[in-house]
Amino acid sequence: MTAVVPTPAVDVRRAEDRFATRLHWLDSKHSFSFSRHYDPANTHHGLLLVNNDDVVHPGTGFETHPHQDMEIVTWVLRGSLVHQDSTGHSGVIYPGLAQRMSAGTGILHSEKNDAWRLAGTTPHTDPVHFVQMWVLPDTEGVDPGYEQLEIGDELLRGGLVPVASGMDRYDGASAIRIRNRYATLHAARLAPGDEVTLPDAPFLHLYVPVGAVTLEGAGRLGEGDAARIIMTGGQRVAATEPAEILVWEMHATLA
Repeated sequence: MTAVVPTPAVDVRRAEDRFATRLHWLDSKHSFSFSRHYDPANTHHGLLLVNNDDVVHPGTGFETHPHQDMEIVTWVLRGSLVHQDSTGHSGVIYPGLAQRMSAGTGILHSEKNDAWRLAGTTPHTDPVHFVQMWVLPDTEGVDPGYEQLEIGDELLRGGLVPVASGMDRYDGASAIRIRNRYATLHAARLAPGDEVTLPDAPFLHLYVPVGAVTLEGAGRLGEGDAARIIMTGGQRVAATEPAEILVWEMHATLA
């Protein structure tokens, strides 16, 4: 990780230009190179390596698979997602629940749309829609870990809410901890006309998984659009319809 002085820029990326993986059980859109999709000019922004927007059909999901030395944050927008991992953690992630998994020295986990199996209720036909984001830790080889926190009340109060952070300035806020002292994920739920101001940081990633907003100086961002912002924080974001936004504030970048 490096602290560089890049050229100021706002790079808008449209939803239709993302890589896509479509299977009988999965519709996944990738903001960066991922799996079989590779573009050497699109591997990350700041510290963010993965921003996958996934819809998983009921009764299906990601079977058990490994990760290592990665901070993985999952944010559910609709439905529920069952997490199980090799450290013994299991649970249901739903809208308003922040979840982080630290892969550390190595972890196995699965993610499925089958919450009824834990609850003992009737199977449903609802997909689960979530965004999964990966950043590298600033220290490798640590013990794997897991954390989740309900922050629905904070979101109802308006404004940008810290969701996951390794930065000292957000100690005591609602954020769960990630093992990178240069990065924070914020979220906001916006009604039409609501505004938030982006943090000041050398690298920002603004993603609109739901609804539509206008970004000061860049115009309209619709569902699935993103803005990669360098050295120009402080812009206002205003909702033009009910919207949800995810904002990564990053004070370093990958070399």
